[in-house]
Parts: sequence; structure tokens; C-alpha cells
Amino acid sequence: MTALEANADGLIGPTHSYAGLSPGNLASSRNEGQASNPRAAVLQGLDKMKRLADLGLPQFVLPPHERPNIPFLRSLGFSGTDAQVIERAWKDAPTFAAAACSASPMWAANAATVTPSADSADGRVHFTPANLVTNLHRSLEHRQTKRALDALFPDTTRFAVHGALPSVGHLADEGAANHVRLCADHGEQGVNLLVWGREAWEPWSGPFPARQTREASEALARRHGASGAVLARQSRAAIAGGTFHNDVVCVGALETLFHHELAFEDTAGTHAAIRAAAQGFEPIFVQVSDADLPLADAISSY
Repeated sequence: MTALEANADGLIGPTHSYAGLSPGNLASSRNEGQASNPRAAVLQGLDKMKRLADLGLPQFVLPPHERPNIPFLRSLGFSGTDAQVIERAWKDAPTFAAAACSASPMWAANAATVTPSADSADGRVHFTPANLVTNLHRSLEHRQTKRALDALFPDTTRFAVHGALPSVGHLADEGAANHVRLCADHGEQGVNLLVWGREAWEPWSGPFPARQTREASEALARRHGASGAVLARQSRAAIAGGTFHNDVVCVGALETLFHHELAFEDTAGTHAAIRAAAQGFEPIFVQVSDADLPLADAISSY
């Protein structure tokens, strides 16, 4: 099968700010309250997209979401004109107002989990927008994300755009940031590595939330009919250190998985499961030791 890999970026909206709304994201916390520059940010984003397009990578642009999210604020009891709703929300519930203004949909890695046609049971490309229930501001995104994906991929004979998983903590899903696909070629069947941080009914006592449940990852694999699905647990040490998504310490391209030594709870078991699931290719593992690159340094580079 001839296949192309495409990149998608979210366009940064005019309400971009540093509101510190994301526990476990150390960069978010450190920059809380800093002055933002939405115009400079959107130009940087567009420059990056143009650079990738110039390199020959097909580039999709996901539009900014409706922000401020006035319907969300109205659902909380704020009334009047749109301007009055915003003014009253900032006065009476500033954290909710900040969530309603967040430009976080720019982070396309959390928009959805994607299974290519080479891996799906029905030969279609499958998308499931992430419910992002761990953080309030991000939980507001999935409906508009679905509308954008429906508009980009309207041919239902080739694409299946699902709704998000139910918005409950037991099925917490953070999208492609916790998914890596390995393969010999983009058009050939590959391995879908789905990384999770906790089980749905597991008592969790870490300093930061584990944003992806095993049950959500299992549901995505079932829904998409994903072949070569491998589920791996993110290490507790990584989460405690500020690895809020697996892509902070693990990425993949074609047959190569590049990751930090502390990315997985059971590295040897994860490697073995990937090798067992790989068909027609030998996975390559590039592991960076904590001695060469301390976890804190890896996270701070984000």
C-alpha cells in the first residue's frame, strides 16, 4: 500500500496565555502569570508548519477553537451579553474564566489518537478525539476537535471519525501524545504502542496525575481494530518527575523507538512485546540512560 505520513498542527488562538492550568506540566507551572504574545506565537507556529511543508511533509492546520468558550461559561450560570458573561466570570470565578480562554487546542498531539488504514480492521483511517478529562480547560476541546476532523476527512468510506471516549476519569485519554506507531514503511502493517499511566480503579497517590488509563488505551485499540497493539505502562518515576505525556520522554519513527531509560515501568517487557508484535521488520530501540541524560534534564528540555 502506498501511504504518506502527514503532520497536523493546531493554530494558536488570540487568547493564548500562561495561566498555569496543567498540574504535572512543570513548564506550565513555571511560566504561570508571564505575559504572552499571541501574535508572535501564531507566527512561530506558522513558520514551523511552513518549514515542515518545505521539507516535503504534508501539513494539516487545525483551526483555533472558539475562545472565550462562552457556552461553557453560560452553562455555569453566567448570563447577559457575551461581554457581560466574560466580565462576570473573571470577577466571580477567574479560574473557570481562564479555562474558558485557554488556547491549549494548539497542542495537536492531544487532539486525537489515529490508526492508519494499514493497521485498522476495516481498512479505514480511524480518529478518536481525546476526552482530556484530567484538566478542565482541555476537557472542553473534544467536540470542536471532532468537528474539525469531520471537515478535514469527510469521506466516510476511507475515514472514521469517532466521538471521544466517555468523559470520565476511568477512561481518561490524552490522545496521540501517548501513542507511537512503529513500522518498516508507512503503508505496511505496524505496531501501535499505547502508553498508560494508571488503571481505572487503581488508587493513585503520586504528586502529579496519571492522565491516561489502561482501560482508555484498550478501548481505543478495540474501537479502531488496531493490529499489533502493545500496551505499556509509563513509569511512576517519569510521571512524578513531570512527564505528563509519554512523548516528553519517548518518540518513534518508522522502525525506531527513541526513549529515556525511565520512560516505561518495565522496559525489557515493553521491548519484548514490541518485538513479538512486529511483523516483517525488526524494531530498533535507542535508549538514553539516566546517567547520560538525567530525567529532570530531559523534562526541562520540553
